[in-house]
Amino acid sequence: MRPMHLLGVTCLWILSCALLLGGACSDGLLRINLSKKRLDKETLAAAKSARQETNLLRPDDGSRHSLGLSDDDIVPLDNYLDTQYFGEIGVGTPPQNFTVIFDTGSSNLWVPSSKCYFSIACYLHHKYKSTKSTTYKKNGETCTISYGSGSIAGFFSEDSVLVGELVVKNQKFIETTREASPTFIIGKFDGILGLGFPEISVGSAPPIWQSMQEQKLIEKDIFSFWLNRDPDASAGGELVFGGVDKKHYKGKHTYVPVTRKGYWQFDMGDLLIGGESTGFCAGGCAAIVDSGTSLLAGPTTIVAQVNHAIGAEGIISTECKEVVREYGEMILELLVAQTRPQKVCSQIGLCVFDGSYSVSNQIESVVDKKEKRGSDLLCTACEMTVVWIQNQLRKNQTKELILDYANQLCERLPSPNGESTVDCHQISEMPDLAFTIANKTFTLTPEQYVVKLEQSGQTICISGFMAFDVPSPRGPLWILGDVFMGAYHTVFDFGESRIGFAKSA
Repeated sequence: MRPMHLLGVTCLWILSCALLLGGACSDGLLRINLSKKRLDKETLAAAKSARQETNLLRPDDGSRHSLGLSDDDIVPLDNYLDTQYFGEIGVGTPPQNFTVIFDTGSSNLWVPSSKCYFSIACYLHHKYKSTKSTTYKKNGETCTISYGSGSIAGFFSEDSVLVGELVVKNQKFIETTREASPTFIIGKFDGILGLGFPEISVGSAPPIWQSMQEQKLIEKDIFSFWLNRDPDASAGGELVFGGVDKKHYKGKHTYVPVTRKGYWQFDMGDLLIGGESTGFCAGGCAAIVDSGTSLLAGPTTIVAQVNHAIGAEGIISTECKEVVREYGEMILELLVAQTRPQKVCSQIGLCVFDGSYSVSNQIESVVDKKEKRGSDLLCTACEMTVVWIQNQLRKNQTKELILDYANQLCERLPSPNGESTVDCHQISEMPDLAFTIANKTFTLTPEQYVVKLEQSGQTICISGFMAFDVPSPRGPLWILGDVFMGAYHTVFDFGESRIGFAKSA
């Protein structure tokens, strides 16, 4: 991602893209286009694990829980489910190619090592072979990075790194020898290229942009992101080092100073719903711009108001109410007929198993443990409904009271990964939402903050907002992920320690 990364933000968007490597164009820009595909049921499971990848891309530091110059270098990005924007780099001479996530929420570059023998993830991805590079320099310093969902371990090396058409010499990076997380196994990426500040870099390794700056490889001390959110477009986005592509934004950028180096953090003001204040951040909140997080994460006090205004419900709650509405009476009749509770959901076709393990265990694993991946929501909702109805039958309640009780419990269910659904047919009726940054409003339309995915041939709509509370003094905090960066072209100015936003074109 991101729970899809930094500070544990669930990333729900991932775009699977074919990487198109381009050369320098007539305007001097090296362009890398992204192609996309829509989300479906299978990629939703992967998107949920982007919650790990968002955590993956953020060291667990206790804060948990973002011109048009001839010498610009435009790097190819792939967009996997809109959660991860990634592209190809080369390490060594000749270059050994790796797909990496370009992540503004971390600062280290790491790729799997040929000396990684005991991690499955290493066997499923490209591995760096130092013996094949004529520019390799041994470092040997060992390191471990702990993330929200796992950890990596390895050692530092130095070598040339090819980014677009730029060759960064003697870049200090990590060769991983252990990748202890399922997310690394299923991830579409080989490694991570961090674009945060040196303050959060493990081993004092300079981020790639700092090396570019010191080696005078770029004309301006900036890099910029354009993320294309049009699901029907072939181009997915651009990452430009040293400048901006004027074709990808309108008007001028509004700049805000970085207030706390490490992440790209700044101060923002109120969030407006239909032009009305939500109050909580009227006196100011911190915010982070994060290319590795797909959604917008913020204080529960505000997100609850947003979700109420747009009619959002937890994904589990939605599926649960559908089960009660469509199958409640059938479940009730089967239980009255003495059908074994463990077999009810398989008999009505919502689960594929036949009661080989207990209903209560399954419920616990999905609702309480939260980290189960790829579970069928309808099956889970059915199992819970069976338990609830069975309990009410023991009390000799009427059919109407039993089904009403089950429906009420559905409304109280949390979503395991924090997602909320909205009615796709009501998008045109939803209000605009706006962030106040530098005393200006940055508006998101419903079409921009609602994420669409495909499931069993049907379109499901997900709120782009999720609750995420960071205590003082670090919080309250917003994380502005790809939903925001897709609407606003973003400039990361490390020369002036500022961030700029302009409407994407």
